Amino acid sequence: MRIGDIEFGEKPVFLAPMEDVTDPAFRLLCKRFGADMVYTEFVSSDALIREVNRTMQKLAVCDEERPVAIQIYGKDTESMVGAARMAESAGPDILDINFGCPVKKVAGKGGGAGMLQNIPKMLEITRAVVDAVKIPVTVKTRLGWNDESRIIVDLAEQLQDCGIQALTIHGRTRAQMYTGQADWTLIGKVRENPRMRIPIIGNGDITTPERAKECFERYGVDAIMIGRGSFGRPWIFREVKHYLETGEYWPDPGFAWKMDVLKQETLDSIARLDERRGIVHIRRHLAASPLFKGLPDFRHTRIEMLRAETVDELFRIMDRITGTWGQGCDGSDAGNME
Repeated sequence: MRIGDIEFGEKPVFLAPMEDVTDPAFRLLCKRFGADMVYTEFVSSDALIREVNRTMQKLAVCDEERPVAIQIYGKDTESMVGAARMAESAGPDILDINFGCPVKKVAGKGGGAGMLQNIPKMLEITRAVVDAVKIPVTVKTRLGWNDESRIIVDLAEQLQDCGIQALTIHGRTRAQMYTGQADWTLIGKVRENPRMRIPIIGNGDITTPERAKECFERYGVDAIMIGRGSFGRPWIFREVKHYLETGEYWPDPGFAWKMDVLKQETLDSIARLDERRGIVHIRRHLAASPLFKGLPDFRHTRIEMLRAETVDELFRIMDRITGTWGQGCDGSDAGNME
């Protein structure tokens, strides 16, 4: 699969852009575990052109994470063009436009998935951004606004005509938010459309290697994108890539190894922010990690872990978890995550 001049090979697996999740440290960790491309947190065009410091910081990318895409969102053509040029100057490989974020503070104001209610404006913005920059422009969107307007098959053609070089489709409507199951049927229909010439990237509910393989084979997508499935499990990219390449499961390195990966993720978060904010930032990863799923009588320990305020306190709890539930697991020490 190719986007512009970037060759990804067969069946690439991408890390989805996620607010307050895909910071530089997490992107590098996922890249280390095999993500073929990573995306920044989404960047508000209005905040970017006002040079809001926290938003400007989201543009920071490094060579170790390439290929990397910066994603922007907004509802005004002029600000999106200005933001696109500023983002391009930060040196990403790809510029992605977010027409898929369903949260009220974005979609409710007309940005993100809110654009699914104003297709002429969506297309105007897309054409203007494509014309404004020299790097490849891609789009990420949803099936439609709600079940009565699942318009993605026709919309995909319209976006392609605007000059985008790849399209990512999340298999839900805006009305669904993140509830229910992602419907890949229409993603497959977009890919089957003989008029589509650009790569189609599928997104939604990919949490196992088997599901990743099914999405490639059943729906014919050119790439897949993993979002929430990476929470507390950045090694999912290695699991999926190994399965796609060999048809076999990646040998489980063991509970202690995985816990050490989460510790490293915590330390990276603290190094980027500070101890207090870094721990707060990492809590959603720890809370969502499948590593703790099914552990008996774990509720109290989970609450204790998520209330920890210092790295020493948090690591003591994590070490206790490993000592209590991680004994007998196969796998090597996590000192070498390569």
